Amino acid sequence: MKVLISVDLEGISGIVHPTETNPDRYDYERGRALMTAEANAVIAGVLDAEPDAAVWVADAHGTFRNILPEDLDRRAHLVRGKPRPLGMLAGLDEHTDAVLLVGYHARAGAGPAVLAHTISDAILDVRVAGRSVGEIGLNVAMAGHLDTPVVLLSGDDTACTEFSELVPSAVTVAVKQTLGQAAAVALHPQEARERLRHAAADAITRSASISPARMAGPLDVEVDLYGPYMVDLATLVPGVTRVGGGRTVAFHGADFAEAYRLVQLLVQLASIKPG
Repeated sequence: MKVLISVDLEGISGIVHPTETNPDRYDYERGRALMTAEANAVIAGVLDAEPDAAVWVADAHGTFRNILPEDLDRRAHLVRGKPRPLGMLAGLDEHTDAVLLVGYHARAGAGPAVLAHTISDAILDVRVAGRSVGEIGLNVAMAGHLDTPVVLLSGDDTACTEFSELVPSAVTVAVKQTLGQAAAVALHPQEARERLRHAAADAITRSASISPARMAGPLDVEVDLYGPYMVDLATLVPGVTRVGGGRTVAFHGADFAEAYRLVQLLVQLASIKPG
């Protein structure tokens, strides 16, 4: 069995503020240590259920260089660094049997939700076939495109609800109850890790009964961008057009993999400063 664990940072227990997620800020080292510890708890749970599983861990926050390699469970393979194929799901392929999303957060515009956003602050919304999706929805559907179920998600209670609407039969672990964009009531980190280990084992045991969430192509995609100059750059990409005013671009994806790649490209273009 091959299992991919994609680990973000905003949804880790105890994390509520950008200073804990940004490498340039004073609390980041604590944040990345908490992130690594939760990844280890999930690895342990997966291997409790399937001792012979091949476990891959995708560092899926910001630079993709946050998890401390020397502190990660040595039984797992760590995927880190960028750019890379499939972004937050690097390591996913047709041989992957299950995906677990750890430390995830709600989409841009959701709330109340801790540190809610979609990939970067440059993205105000992504709509696929008319449905607003964030990182949770994008990654669930990308896994589904390769016929792989997402069997677990951890994060705040709003993120868990967002995920459950997409995969009702999967396992969720709410490691904090949101009070706002930068406030929550969090479980003690050790309590969160214990719950994650048990939940991961349960999710792997039940994985055969959890169906992949698919979005069949072709797909119409709209992306709302923060800055009008970002739209100017985006429309240089063949097939991307300006719609509905100064902030929105649209394109057609032959399938979800193509749509996923184009959204990733738009995010990178949005990081370019004008002039």
